[in-house]
Amino acid sequence: MRTGSEPSTARSPLRMRLWLSLWGVIWAVLGLVAFVATARPGWAAACGVLLAVTATDLCLVVRHLRQGPHYQPGRDVPPYEPDRGGYGR
Repeated sequence: MRTGSEPSTARSPLRMRLWLSLWGVIWAVLGLVAFVATARPGWAAACGVLLAVTATDLCLVVRHLRQGPHYQPGRDVPPYEPDRGGYGR
C-alpha cells in the first residue's frame, strides 16, 4: 500500500538479487557436486534444496527485470486511504 512517504528516487534491488542468486546457484552446484563425489547424501540433499531455492529466486528476478518499470504515482497523487475491510461502507 502506498503511504505517500516513499522516496521519489527509490529503486528496487533486483540487479543485486540477480548477482546474489547467481552466486548462490554456483556455490550450491559446487557443493552438490562435491558432496555427491564424497558420498555425503545428507549434505548433498541440503545443497540440492538450496540449489532449488536459489534457482527459483533467479527465475523470479529475471522475470521481474524483463517486465520493466511499472507505473508509480507521482507527487501530485495523494496517499491511498487504508483499507478498513469489507465492501460497501
